[in-house]
Amino acid sequence: MSAPVPPSISSRKADHIALCTTGEVGFRGKGTLLDEVELLHDALPELRTADVELGAHFAGKALRAPVLFAAMTGGVDQAERINKDLASVAEELGLGFAFGSQRPLLTKGIRDGFFVRDVAPTALLIGNIGMVQARASSTQQLADLVGETGVDALVVHLNPAMEVVQPEGDDDFTGGIDTIARLVAELPVPIVAKETGCGLSRSVGQRLAAVGVRWVDTSGAGGTSWVAVETLRAAGDQRALGEAFWDWGIPTAGSVAQLSGLGLGVCATGGLRSGLDVARALALGAQVGGIARAFLQAHAAGGRAGVLVAAQRAIAELRVAHLLAGARTTADLHQKPLIVGPRLRPYVPAGSPLAARLLS
Repeated sequence: MSAPVPPSISSRKADHIALCTTGEVGFRGKGTLLDEVELLHDALPELRTADVELGAHFAGKALRAPVLFAAMTGGVDQAERINKDLASVAEELGLGFAFGSQRPLLTKGIRDGFFVRDVAPTALLIGNIGMVQARASSTQQLADLVGETGVDALVVHLNPAMEVVQPEGDDDFTGGIDTIARLVAELPVPIVAKETGCGLSRSVGQRLAAVGVRWVDTSGAGGTSWVAVETLRAAGDQRALGEAFWDWGIPTAGSVAQLSGLGLGVCATGGLRSGLDVARALALGAQVGGIARAFLQAHAAGGRAGVLVAAQRAIAELRVAHLLAGARTTADLHQKPLIVGPRLRPYVPAGSPLAARLLS
C-alpha cells in the first residue's frame, strides 16, 4: 500500500487562514499574561494627547507607531488580497508588515501574497523563512528571496512544537544556531529570530545575541496556538500528540520579560489584540508589538476598510495609554515603574532592568 500523498503547501496555507480566522485555535488554559501588567496611572501627566510621540524603530527602519501586522499568511490565492490590503494600511499609517512563511516561494515558486511593494513602497516589510528551510538553503538563495520580494529584514522562524505535530512537518532541528549565525554574517538585511506561538526564553535570547542577532520576535503563548492549528489538521496518533502539547509555551509577557537586558530589539507578538496590549508589552521593554489574528478577523469582516479602522483604534489606544502613564515617548514608558502580578513575576530575571522597575 502506497504512502498517502501529503497535502500541498497551498492547501496547508488555506487551512491555516480558515482555522485562524474562524477556528477554535486559542490556548485553552494559558493566557499571554499581559493582563498581569499594570501601568501606574499618572493623574498629572502634564501632556496633551498630541504631545505623545509614538515613533519607533525596528530592524533598522523607522515606524510612525510601534505596531506591526504580525506574520499571518502567503502562498495561497486568498493571501494575495489579504496581504495587499494589510500592507497598504501599513504604508498609510507608517506601521510594519510581516509575511507568513515564504517557503512556498522559496521551494515551489508560488508567488501568491508575497509581492506587496507596489502598495507599500516605503513601509517596513519583513520576510519569513523557517529555520529548517534556511538551513537547507544557500545564503545566495535567501539573498535572492530578499531581493525579489523587496523586504527590509528576514525572519527566521523557530517552530519545533508546531512542526512535530504538523502532518507533513519536520523533526530535525539541529544546526539552528549555526544557520542563524551564517545568515547574520552573510545576508545584506537584518535577521529577526522569531518563535511561532511558544515564546523565546532567556537562554535562547542569550544564544541569539551571542551570534550577532539584534532583533527578535517573541510570538509567545496565549494567542493563536499553532500547535492547535496543526492538531486540527492532524489525525490518529499525530492528533493525540498535538492535544497533549496544545498549551505548550512561554506566555508572551513572560517571554518579553525573559529577554530584558540582553540588548535585543524585541517585537512582542502572540495574543496581542489591542493598543493597550501593545502598551503593556512596550512597558515590559519591547520596542514594538505585533497583532495578527485580530487584524485577520477585521479583514474577514470588513476588508481593507475594516483593517484600517482596527489599526487606527489600536494606535489611539496606544497613544492614550502613554498619556495616562505620563510617558511622552516609548523610551519614557520603558523607565516608568510597573506592577506585575504573581504569575508573571517569576519570568522577570533577577538583576535585569525590568526587575529594577517593579514595585514591591
